[in-house]
Amino acid sequence: MANEGKKLTKTTKSTEKVSKSSGKKSNKPHKIVVTSALPYANGSIHLGHLVEYIQTDIFVRFLKLIGKDAIYCCADDTHGTPIELKAKQLGIKPEKLIEQIWKEHTKDFSDFHIEFDSYYSTNSKENKEYAEFIYNELRKKDLIYTKAMQLVYCEHCKRFLPDRFVKGTCPECKAEDQYGDVCEKCGNAHKTTDLINPKCTICNGKPIEKESKHYFFKLSKCKKQLTKFLQKKTLQKEVVNFCMNWIEKLEDWCISRDAPYFGFEIPNSVKETGSTKYFYVWLDAPVGYISSTANYCKNIAKGKGKDGKALNEKDYWMPKNKEESEIIHVIGKDIIYFHYLFWPAMLENSGIKQPDQIMTHGFLTVGKEKMSKTRGTFVSARHYLNYLNPQYLRFYYAANLTAKMEDIDLDIADFKTRINTELIGNLGNFGYRTISFLNKNFDNKIEEFDVEDKEVQKIINEFTETAVKIRNNYRHFEFREVIKDILHLSSLGNKYFQDKEPWALLKGTKEEKEQAHKVLSFCFHLLKNLGIIISPIMPKFAEKLQKQLNLKNLTWDDIHFDMKSHKINKGEILVNKIEDEIKKMIQDNAPKDSKKDNKSGENTSNEFLLDLRVAKIESVEDHPDADRLYVIKIDLGKEKRQLVAGIKKYYSKEDLEGKKVVVITNLEPVKLKGVKSEGMMLAAEKKKDVVVLEADKSKVGDQVYIDGIKLVDKFKTIKFDDFLKYKMKVKDKKVFLVGNEEEGKESKFLRTKKEEIKASINDNAKVC
Repeated sequence: MANEGKKLTKTTKSTEKVSKSSGKKSNKPHKIVVTSALPYANGSIHLGHLVEYIQTDIFVRFLKLIGKDAIYCCADDTHGTPIELKAKQLGIKPEKLIEQIWKEHTKDFSDFHIEFDSYYSTNSKENKEYAEFIYNELRKKDLIYTKAMQLVYCEHCKRFLPDRFVKGTCPECKAEDQYGDVCEKCGNAHKTTDLINPKCTICNGKPIEKESKHYFFKLSKCKKQLTKFLQKKTLQKEVVNFCMNWIEKLEDWCISRDAPYFGFEIPNSVKETGSTKYFYVWLDAPVGYISSTANYCKNIAKGKGKDGKALNEKDYWMPKNKEESEIIHVIGKDIIYFHYLFWPAMLENSGIKQPDQIMTHGFLTVGKEKMSKTRGTFVSARHYLNYLNPQYLRFYYAANLTAKMEDIDLDIADFKTRINTELIGNLGNFGYRTISFLNKNFDNKIEEFDVEDKEVQKIINEFTETAVKIRNNYRHFEFREVIKDILHLSSLGNKYFQDKEPWALLKGTKEEKEQAHKVLSFCFHLLKNLGIIISPIMPKFAEKLQKQLNLKNLTWDDIHFDMKSHKINKGEILVNKIEDEIKKMIQDNAPKDSKKDNKSGENTSNEFLLDLRVAKIESVEDHPDADRLYVIKIDLGKEKRQLVAGIKKYYSKEDLEGKKVVVITNLEPVKLKGVKSEGMMLAAEKKKDVVVLEADKSKVGDQVYIDGIKLVDKFKTIKFDDFLKYKMKVKDKKVFLVGNEEEGKESKFLRTKKEEIKASINDNAKVC
């Protein structure tokens, strides 16, 4: 009974493939290809793109970690009018442009630890062959025809305008400034001629309609096939419901484009239509999934699978038995129409396997707003790398990603809290304290721990059960839950270390010193296992950790508690605390003219936008999911609210209860580790000291202000970024606004009608 629970189960129901024909579990090994949407080859990778590639990379790394035969294939999407026009603008050939972009993209992906098995190009021999193959198969089934149609034509530019070069008002929801293919607001697919008040995006002129003969795919004939496809249980319900609304009004799809165009010429198009036609980019772009797989099989795997047998792309895309392969796409919600309707219909009618799963994610927002170049929040991958560790973004995205089609928000305050408190303060801290303690006190060695200890057994059993749960959540793209459980397991380790007080045991008897060694040996096992579990999310962190533990190439099967004698290497800090790098990254990214020469980013307005009030703390409780956070109930006089504050390290519950503090009441509510916070309590910080701002003599609900600065007539809800524009510091135990202190007058200090706000901390402490 002593060893019960020490080894983790190697297989779980969630990781097996389910046969669609029998509904029974299939234990036969199968090949898995996972893809991300192809980035367009006319611009840089940005943080919005990286949501998808990090999400997919985590998933594929997990599959490989548990022993699955999985590959990650992607490519640059290289065809279309934007490529042709940009190359012309730069005075180079399109081929040269896409070569340059490919190098830039692959460097960015590599620096964010995104590991493709094949990263290819749609401008390839294989892509041309498969595009023509699909086209010809559709023709054989009488699903291709030609007809004359009215198109948007710019007389000034002397060219037909493709989808992305005409903008206007959406005919469905009336949203303005929408492209000619899909409305970004309502998701409705439409034609360029459907737009209201169209404009050419090249010259901004008003286009006309002009006739041209084009090729069409009979998508309207595929309703029955698509309805069956959408019944797959592996597809997200909210996306399926979205698509079912389109099924009844399916229209045939134009798959050709007029010259000038950079892409693959359609065979016999001059003879059949009277002019040269090219495959529309959305016909050959998803074919890039297949051609990238072909590139992997031929040029990377050299025609041999991991089992040593002959390998080609047909083993994934055209297997003899559909159960022998699994195809998983990861996409953004802006390209649902193409991946849930056009693509499956093309595949089904050309004898190629349809995807088994399509994981659709939402958009990235920054501060709950759309990414903006003006605000500096449209951040490129390369710009981010100039300021922050790429692993921090991987961790943050994972902590926010679920299997639902939800937008994820990059919030400056939340980012800093998650990295410093969760990643570094929890996991990083457990790692460093365990390794450094073994280095210093036990000659880098571990020994057997006490398997009979009831507390040890309890932790092992909880760890084992949680690891199985984590495995299931990884497989189902529930990365937010994965992070939550990893942090829980790390907290178990930290608590065990703290409760056992090995530093105190070292000062005792020989038996107590031996007990301290057993404690650290058990912590070593916890740390080793945590390193394996988090490796799909933070591969470099895990690699660094394993090196310090003198281990390498660990897999999920290495999650156990069986190592009896081992020597580790010297420990180093695994991750470093961040300060204001993310804020500076955004500030430096904004156009110079938008900063209005306000280099500090401070608020220069004569109006004070912060609605500061005196609040009384009524109760303080521990946060259910965060060791360093309190959940605080406050009384503002006219209302009561709840705050989440990271001051547990500095105040006991008893010390806080009853205090009158200063709270920002018009700050946008946010969730911190799943608990809603309706404002922010102000505190002052200097080095390792933190104190709350107090107003003992004031009444609950009293306005807090700065003399000489006008309060706005009506306070509006503000974001955390707006608060950061006000730089406040402490002088003589009082708080002043930076930029208004030069005269040294008391009227410039933060106050209520009855008193100046107090901060019992040394001068120059920053208010946060």
